[in-house]
Amino acid sequence: MGRYTTDTNRINLPAVLRDTGIGLAVLLLLLWVNPFKTVPTGTRGVITQFGAIKGIEPEGLVFLPPWQKLAVFNIRAEEATIEHAEGSTSDTQPVKVSMTVRYSIATDRVAEVYEKYSHDGNLSSYVQTATQEIFKAVTARYTAPELISQRSKVSSDINAALREKLALYGANVINIDMRNFAFSDTYMAAINQKVTQEQLRLVAENQLKTVEAEQKQKVAIAEAEAAATRAKADGESYANLKIAQAQAEALKVQNAALVQSKEVLELRRIEVEKIKAERWDGKLPEHIYAGAPIPFLNVSK
Repeated sequence: MGRYTTDTNRINLPAVLRDTGIGLAVLLLLLWVNPFKTVPTGTRGVITQFGAIKGIEPEGLVFLPPWQKLAVFNIRAEEATIEHAEGSTSDTQPVKVSMTVRYSIATDRVAEVYEKYSHDGNLSSYVQTATQEIFKAVTARYTAPELISQRSKVSSDINAALREKLALYGANVINIDMRNFAFSDTYMAAINQKVTQEQLRLVAENQLKTVEAEQKQKVAIAEAEAAATRAKADGESYANLKIAQAQAEALKVQNAALVQSKEVLELRRIEVEKIKAERWDGKLPEHIYAGAPIPFLNVSK
């Protein structure tokens, strides 16, 4: 016969119920008596008493009386994804964009957020609504081309406005990931056509510049060749002139030399004749051969 069986091997139901009740009572007593709770890393512990907030506990071990409760509140970075946020530009072009907003709850405003907005730190619904509103307000200040050409400024404006908006809910914006703007199919087709025309215009301008450059190069080559030809002709003319001048000078020198030579020869002849006359003794030669000159005898007189 066991503790939970009778003499007839039947279950002793009263004993089972009694022991089960005692075990439950002990367990409840332990749960009631154990006053220690744990606040995990990256969270804060919100202490409430009969629904009223009594304090905010940091990470670690927390002593909690049985009449108080501990709610774990997340302060880690959270993210909210907004798909196809819609807006309209200042030139009435509809535009859509997808964004991911990363945020966290300010640690000094945990009690306020817990009381007004969220018991666990998740503000995704508030972030999504605020982001939609901010996107519409910001895009209304830009034209469609400006949204494309000034994307960094648009993103900065959205970031600044969203930080101010979410600060009302006790949230700090960490960053915003904004994906490509999407316009209507008609507008995108017009943009593509404009881009194509611009590319064709640039190609035509480049071709024209190439032709102009080639023409300028040909003109430069022709001018250089003409200048070289003129320089060559001028050089040849100058050389011929110098040659002619040199030849004329040479002829002058030669003529002068010839004239001087005749005068010198005549002077030498006279000097020789004078010496002969001075040395002549007045006698005629005894033998005169045919054709021999006779001193100082001028037969023409």
